Amino acid sequence: MQFDFSPVQQVFSQLTELPNEAVRLFHGRGRCYPSLEQLSIDWLSGQIMCTVFKEQDDAWMEGLRDCLHTLIHSELVQKQLTCVFIQHRYRVDNAVEVLFGSLDEQVVVTENGLKFELSLGKKQNTGLFFDMRNGRDWVKKQSENKKVLNLFAYTCGFSVAAVAGGAKQVVNLDMAKAALKQGRRNHQLNEHALDNVSFLGHDLFKSWGKLRKFGPYDLVIIDPPTFQKGSFALTKDYQRILRKLPELLYSGATVLACVNDPTVQSQFLIDEMHREAPSMKFIERLENPPVFEDIDPQGGLKCLVFSNELDVL
Repeated sequence: MQFDFSPVQQVFSQLTELPNEAVRLFHGRGRCYPSLEQLSIDWLSGQIMCTVFKEQDDAWMEGLRDCLHTLIHSELVQKQLTCVFIQHRYRVDNAVEVLFGSLDEQVVVTENGLKFELSLGKKQNTGLFFDMRNGRDWVKKQSENKKVLNLFAYTCGFSVAAVAGGAKQVVNLDMAKAALKQGRRNHQLNEHALDNVSFLGHDLFKSWGKLRKFGPYDLVIIDPPTFQKGSFALTKDYQRILRKLPELLYSGATVLACVNDPTVQSQFLIDEMHREAPSMKFIERLENPPVFEDIDPQGGLKCLVFSNELDVL
């Protein structure tokens, strides 16, 4: 089988200057590039991270390494490049293969003017999902003087965006306390006062009373994992969240409901929202960054905006 790495080479050749912010350079997961579906490449403030999601044969890996060595020796990156590494995501230990330089495992990057700390090399996820860039920017623009609830907050990227946008209060909830701790650091990197930012390390389905106590809210973000063993299964548990939404919202409140499973389409959320929270009206789907092009328009990240049209409190 022939492996065509020319799309990666083309991306590199079109780099007339290096980005000032952290960005996805190449996205094979959208299945637009045959034989490269298991590859993504990110620019992380001087470090280039190539993620391989599924084990490939030796010829494929050598093709990738050849592409990367070409980039390493280009004049454009020589002055700013500190590390090039491959993360073998399919391995239990998420093994890292450094091709150039020295890996900085804790790095601070910038996105839309905001700072985030990333953890590289040991965990499956760095702490920031680049396909959600437009979602964070949207939240920033929507948050002025709002009370915001951030469900499945992870490292609090939406919270950082909300506070930067002028939110008067943000409540973050996630079972992973370590992720929330990193989220707190993200706020501190941006010199945010934390007096009105809460970090709740709880199981959502056991915390409705606490969330009601902090509410009601003007803006709610729901960005769950597709599956989390023992705590969340998207097609079964999303409905349980939507069912509780009306009691958490002001009239006129906005909900950003997200799903990132290629097998689950936008209509799933629209239908379930109509069934479980009929006061919510679908407004729009946010566009994903262009680099995240997908052969199936419903295959990538879906971020849907809904508005609460009835006063149900």
